[in-house]
Formats: sequence, structure tokens, C-alpha cells
Amino acid sequence: MLEHFKPTWMVESIYSITVEQLRAHGIKAVLIDLDNTLIAWNQLEATEESLDWIQTMKRAGMPVMILSNNSGGRIKKVAEILDVGYIPRSLKPTVRAFKLAEKRLGLPAEDMVMIGDQLMTDILGANRYQLRSILVKPILASDAWNTKLNRFIEMKIMRALVKSNIEMKWRDRLDDPVKK
Repeated sequence: MLEHFKPTWMVESIYSITVEQLRAHGIKAVLIDLDNTLIAWNQLEATEESLDWIQTMKRAGMPVMILSNNSGGRIKKVAEILDVGYIPRSLKPTVRAFKLAEKRLGLPAEDMVMIGDQLMTDILGANRYQLRSILVKPILASDAWNTKLNRFIEMKIMRALVKSNIEMKWRDRLDDPVKK
């Protein structure tokens, strides 16, 4: 059961993930959560840092698509600023949005990775669709009211995962040795 929540990698921040790291693992496209992964959950617009990261990916030919459980208005605004595709109301951890992203990008699941800050939505959804995944630390320590229960449950799941898996440690980059 715990394996359903286990990410492929755990990286401190999306901003330390590079195109070269992704390509070294055969990844050709990035699916990414928005809130507390790419920008703070309470932020209404893309940041300079998120814009730079997305542009670097796109210049290198690495498509990025936002998969968010939030409604369309806010996601659309950020996605338009970043000039990326998006799927609002993704219903993660169901596989609906992952299937749709695969179809829109024209790539098989094995060529994509999901990046997100939540085990119960992003990582579980990716695992259910047999996508590789990267868990990142949330940008903010606080969360929207509807995420707080998930975080409480995730804390218990994470403790159990770490206890049973020696490789469940944070890294600075995908292939860095685990941090002590």
C-alpha cells in the first residue's frame, strides 16, 4: 500500500531540476502541479523564478503542462503568462488528467514525469498512471484550508515511507546522493 505513495525522486525544489537531468532519464515532457509546487498557493500570478524555469524548459524543447485540481480561472491566468498548456480540475489522484495530458502532448507515459508537492494527489496519481514522479518541498509552509487534512495524512505516510525505504531522502538534484 505504501508503494502507491512513493515518489521516484525527492528534490528540494523544482528550480534545481534541469533539462539535462530530465533528459538523462529519458524524460521528454513535464507535468507539473501549480499550487505550492510552481508558485505559492496564495499567489495569483506567475513569479519571475517560475517564468525563468518554464522558459528554460521550453527553449530546450521540454514541454511543460500544468495539472491542477483547482478551477480554471486562476490556472488559466498563470498558464497564459507562462505560455504552457494546462488541465484545471484535474481530479488528481484519478488518472483522467494524466490520460488527457498524454493525448495532448502525444507522448507515452514513460516519456513524462509528474512534479508536485503532495503525496496524496500528485504522486499517487502519477503512480496510478505509471508515470515517474518528483516530490518537491512545498514553496510555503502554510496551505489552503482544503489541503491541511491531506498534509496531516501525508505526514504519517511520509514517516512510514522513510522508515521502510532508505532511499526516501531529499536531494538537491535528481541524481545527487541522498542528503544526510
